[in-house]
Amino acid sequence: FVTDTGKESQPFYFFENNPHECAQTWQVVRSEFDKMLLDNASDLGVDVCYGCRVLDAIFEGNRCVGVKVQNPDGSIEEVRAKVVVDASGQSLVIGNRLKIKETDPLLKKASVWAYFEGASREAGLDEGATLVLQTEGKKGWFWYIPLHNNIVSVGVVSSIEDMFADKLSHEEIFNRELDRCPAAKRRVAAGKRVGGFMSTKDFSYRCSQVAGDGWVLVGDAFGFLDPIYSSGVFLALKSGEMAADAIAAAILKNDLSAKQLGNWGPKFIQGMDRMKRLVYAFYEGFSFGAFIRQNPDMKRHVIDLLVGDVFKDSVDAVVNPMDLMREEMRAMTTHM
Repeated sequence: FVTDTGKESQPFYFFENNPHECAQTWQVVRSEFDKMLLDNASDLGVDVCYGCRVLDAIFEGNRCVGVKVQNPDGSIEEVRAKVVVDASGQSLVIGNRLKIKETDPLLKKASVWAYFEGASREAGLDEGATLVLQTEGKKGWFWYIPLHNNIVSVGVVSSIEDMFADKLSHEEIFNRELDRCPAAKRRVAAGKRVGGFMSTKDFSYRCSQVAGDGWVLVGDAFGFLDPIYSSGVFLALKSGEMAADAIAAAILKNDLSAKQLGNWGPKFIQGMDRMKRLVYAFYEGFSFGAFIRQNPDMKRHVIDLLVGDVFKDSVDAVVNPMDLMREEMRAMTTHM
């Protein structure tokens, strides 16, 4: 983490808390990673249809019984299934059809990003580290994510109102925010942009249910938090894992009800909410460094949260004290 004044925090190394083979993270290009997952599914026996487009989910009453698909040749067919898993990402095929998507009013954010070749990297162990760099006045922040082939993903996140207030182009917005973040500008200076700028907004949302009769939502088709802790892929994979267990049990019991297919929802949402409290804390100006200095015994729990180990009750040992510190900060701000 790099503050708006340029002060850099000590890195959080996941292996410090629980050294094992999964105590590291991987920086991946999403298109390559997604293809790897799809190829693996195919190798395990899944029938993969390339070039097909899901037009709609098919419902009979309240039960989802399949999908309507457009094939590569333009023909349309109905594909029936015992259970339909909506993994359509932010297309939200079922969520939009049922109008169950709910945006987070406290996270009305937008982002603009691009890729740079040859931008600077940290030294040694930190070469592949994700950096979070705040802009002046803490109005926004940059992500700085090193990828392979000497490419770095660089993006800025701020409120929708601040980001698009001047009706500038995406490039002009990016450069304006870069001027407000010397730590990011210095790192990008040596790089050459590869490709154009991209943008999205209002990306923090959640559907009001994870499942219904004959259908399940996983990944971004259910919800997305915020990119600050890079939790998107983790939560998507975790929801898929938990949903798969519920679906397997549902088929064995011949119970394809919303209750059975969604029995994993409460636990998943509880973990997601713990992560959300971290997101809220960041935008309120919460300092992990100050928190750890006051509570040195909590460092391992903070690492648990940052690594995504949010589905066990023991992490509340740090989340609850953090909430108290946030309340104290708000009280001090109110009385200033």
